[in-house]
Amino acid sequence: LLVLTATDRISAFDRHLTNVPQKGILLNYMSAWWFNKTRHIIPNHYVHHDNRHMVVKKCNPIKLEIVVRAFMTGSSSTSIWTRYNLGERDMYGIQFRDGYLKNQELDTLVITPTTKGDVDEPLTKQEILHRGYLTEHEIDYIYEKAIELFKFGTSVAAEKGLLLVDTKYEFGFYNNQIILMDELHTCDSSRYWKNDTYSSRFTNELEPEKYDKDCIRDYVKSNYSNQEIQTRNDFDIPENIVD
Repeated sequence: LLVLTATDRISAFDRHLTNVPQKGILLNYMSAWWFNKTRHIIPNHYVHHDNRHMVVKKCNPIKLEIVVRAFMTGSSSTSIWTRYNLGERDMYGIQFRDGYLKNQELDTLVITPTTKGDVDEPLTKQEILHRGYLTEHEIDYIYEKAIELFKFGTSVAAEKGLLLVDTKYEFGFYNNQIILMDELHTCDSSRYWKNDTYSSRFTNELEPEKYDKDCIRDYVKSNYSNQEIQTRNDFDIPENIVD
């Protein structure tokens, strides 16, 4: 077993941005709830939690982030909107059609995997196989379970008046079995938008109402240059944004 401690740190753009009081505790409770609700889809590493600490099964982690996306959005270098807006159409081994607008719902769910390290690197399914991360059977299993998890998360979010926009899943080996690990469907690893205002705001070219760490990402993007984002070690985030 391992004891994991969830911190109050907020990270984006491959760097630490600020701290949000009580964030680690809330993430633990959210993840625990989701882990318990999704065992029918795939086993996971969760055993017990208390405050910001979580006891988990010790896995051999698969060094990949499996990102499932339902909307054309994002602000990081690996996000599909960032790359699409620069003219790319063939991303992650997926051919995207012309004509998408920012924050528009995709025609179908897509999986956009990246490496997991200091800097996330976009991958295709074939690159995962060729680099020896997983066998074809293993990656097919992970892709299938990621889609099942996302569809379940979408239905739960809808009951709460939210859209699950995209999320990140991480997997590992435990007793030679692939299981789910890290965190699950929290507002740190997922984007959530308010459902009942999404259509009108999209039509009027306004950003959706967000319930995730994008509010801090958006502030940083609006107030710091790209060079500053890549080089600064501290960011002055106003209290009202953090709250």
